[in-house]
Amino acid sequence: MRTLDVLDILQAQNAIRAADLVPVRWGRMSASPWTFYRGAAAVMAADLAARPHSGLTVQLCGDAHLLNFGLWATPERNLSFDLRDFDETLPGPFEWDVARLVTSIEVLAREHGGDAAGAVAQCLTAYRTQIARYAGAHVLDTWYDLIHVDRFLSVFTDADRPRAAAHIARKAQRRTHRGVLRKLTEIRDGRLRISEDPPIREHRPDGPADELFAHYRESLPDERRHLLDRFTPVDAVRQVVGVGSVGMRVHLLLLQGRDTTDPLFLQIKQAGESVYEPFCGSSRYVAHGRRVIEGKRLVQSATDVFVGWASARGHDYYVRQFRDMKVIAHGELIAPRLPEFATACGHVLARSHARSGDPVAIDAYLGRGRAFDDGMTAFASAYADQNAVDHARLVEAIGAGVLPTASGW
Repeated sequence: MRTLDVLDILQAQNAIRAADLVPVRWGRMSASPWTFYRGAAAVMAADLAARPHSGLTVQLCGDAHLLNFGLWATPERNLSFDLRDFDETLPGPFEWDVARLVTSIEVLAREHGGDAAGAVAQCLTAYRTQIARYAGAHVLDTWYDLIHVDRFLSVFTDADRPRAAAHIARKAQRRTHRGVLRKLTEIRDGRLRISEDPPIREHRPDGPADELFAHYRESLPDERRHLLDRFTPVDAVRQVVGVGSVGMRVHLLLLQGRDTTDPLFLQIKQAGESVYEPFCGSSRYVAHGRRVIEGKRLVQSATDVFVGWASARGHDYYVRQFRDMKVIAHGELIAPRLPEFATACGHVLARSHARSGDPVAIDAYLGRGRAFDDGMTAFASAYADQNAVDHARLVEAIGAGVLPTASGW
């Protein structure tokens, strides 16, 4: 039984957000039950916390829905499939991540089609199978386990694999720093500048990018500072990104190396309290940007060499490379191959939990029966129903003029 109203939970998150972007957040979340689900991690956190839990702690991703898994380049420039979003990361019960993932399968399938039942079953089977494998593995083998793109592609059928491989290769080629340079920059007054696309991307005189950059540099190890110092910041814009992140202050920073053909793009993103902190306790890190980055390093097998954190003007931020060969799926692309994609996600989630938690204890908790799988399957269906009700509540509030909204961007 809920003790808090869904709209109250969501509105409380706006306290640290840019006020002019809050209507955009409502607009994006109201588009469908799927977009609502992506933006309502705080609602689900409160609901999960009201239920009994295992007490088996891992470093939660915190928002392990399907689109928060993707491919990007390791420091060795190999494509790896892994979790990609850690805004809500915090130590907590392992099954909360599992519940977030399997429910996302159900919600996405209702919107875009796909075999929800089969995908949930295969996701849970993959999670269970890999946890059992990690329970018997050497610690270093688990720590270094990386799901290379070829391993990711192995879950697809022989017929689908070449098409998926070609799509990934095309995307990865385009989503590089030089690709961003071609797409998002221009020469203005003889200088390289990020092109504007208001209100998605625009220059702001009040942006704290310079101040943040200096603080961010101090968070890097010495050898990374040496690398960063080979680049010079030349421009910055404010960005509007995602669904749940809308309203959080995000800056795209352009740095230049030897010349205008040698770019580095960094994304500086505001970090607030994890949605799980009211239930799991405060993070051990005072700065929420550091909480995000330390969680990312713990969960991922390989992490961007430029990740760091900063604080300025009363807000915390984390920093990462922008795009850097990142290949992120869309719901309509996943739907026809939902069981295969869900299998890969279940594998990754098990790996992340084995790195940060006790796979032997989790394996024992899962057992060899059907109780855990059946319980999670029933939860996914029931919570997808609740999510639809919550989405309708948001749409109703917008229609009644209770919440302001902006759409179209």
